[in-house]
Amino acid sequence: MKLHHNVALLAAAALALGGCATAVPPVEVTRFHNAVPGWAPGTRYAIATAPLDGPAAAMPSIEWNSYRAAVDQQLQRQGLVAAGAGERAPLLVRIDFARSERERGGGSSPVSVGVGGSTGGYRSGVGLGIGFSLGGGPRRITDIELAVRIDDAASGNALWEGRAVAAIPAKAPAAQPSLAAAKLAEALFKDFPGESGRTISVP
Repeated sequence: MKLHHNVALLAAAALALGGCATAVPPVEVTRFHNAVPGWAPGTRYAIATAPLDGPAAAMPSIEWNSYRAAVDQQLQRQGLVAAGAGERAPLLVRIDFARSERERGGGSSPVSVGVGGSTGGYRSGVGLGIGFSLGGGPRRITDIELAVRIDDAASGNALWEGRAVAAIPAKAPAAQPSLAAAKLAEALFKDFPGESGRTISVP
């Protein structure tokens, strides 16, 4: 009887650990736009190889390419079409991302995004990620953030801007760049263009 009891406890512990490894907290998403974009299906876009506020990247990183591919996929799901090499496109898409690690319980930092000179601020929820304590020392959390801005290529004016943030256990498969990029991009473009200025939680 005792043997069966121990086996049951071990099985429960294994399930709990498995849940910790795969649990992915919701993604917090905020979008801003001056008016609901009315791009017709087939509108072409080009993706810039520079981050939102940084210099041009001569050799984009493998991780940056993961986010580019994820955003590219979501844009095409909205009916937009990627411009060919050397082709002019009316929309220019800029992508930026950030990744950092901390021990569970660490504070979060405020972030803000804005469009057309009107800035909208919000408190990031990355410090509210799901965590489990089953011994073995402090748990490491990976804070991940994806920001995308769609500009009018001719004027350079921002038409739409969004930011997605999530806090994922550092050892969880979802913290891997390709999986994290896909998760954040999908959340960011959910119900595109989204309600301007509102922060939503996407499971």
